[in-house]
Amino acid sequence: MDEPATPFRLPLIAILRGVTPEEVADHVGVLVEEGFDAIEIPTNSPDWARSVALAVAAFSDRAHIGAGTLLEPTQVDALIDAGGTLGVTPNVRPAVIRHAVARGLPVVAGFATASEAFDALEAGATMLKLFPAAVYGPAMVRALRSVLPPVPLFAVGGVTPDTLPVYLSAGCQGVGIGGELYRPGQTAEHTRTQAQRFRDAWMDHTA
Repeated sequence: MDEPATPFRLPLIAILRGVTPEEVADHVGVLVEEGFDAIEIPTNSPDWARSVALAVAAFSDRAHIGAGTLLEPTQVDALIDAGGTLGVTPNVRPAVIRHAVARGLPVVAGFATASEAFDALEAGATMLKLFPAAVYGPAMVRALRSVLPPVPLFAVGGVTPDTLPVYLSAGCQGVGIGGELYRPGQTAEHTRTQAQRFRDAWMDHTA
């Protein structure tokens, strides 16, 4: 079976939960400089749609800018209005996934069971994320890969630079990185340092 391909050059989705519009450009800027081209700003961040719009204005030519924790169709609309090109859900809500797909927005759908994964795919999701991955572990990924079609699978939730290669070896095409990459209030240079650790772990594994 061919390896599923992601639309990202570096399949590490950077999750900036809690980032503010005042600081988003600095943090997205260092991520882009370090090779990240998939940026997620969760909807439970302050004035998230404005942050998406600012990131899109500055970096849309170099990265996919999107929003996560999409729970309602209205959030999908707000994301598209802000120029976002990537939608991420924490769970399987077929109505949200279908609405996003109908509007041309690629969706990474969060799931926790095989049944949910297939429901997400049926609704039109083009990528899947096992969440929270640290709870289920690489064994879950291996089991899922035996039944899932060849769609990109991301591990999200508790992934570290040390565990990233384990998930890749188990059958993931990439990971989403939240608290290990960015926490509200940290400096952009700290974000850069953490981004380098994850990028290096990815490159060492794929070398």
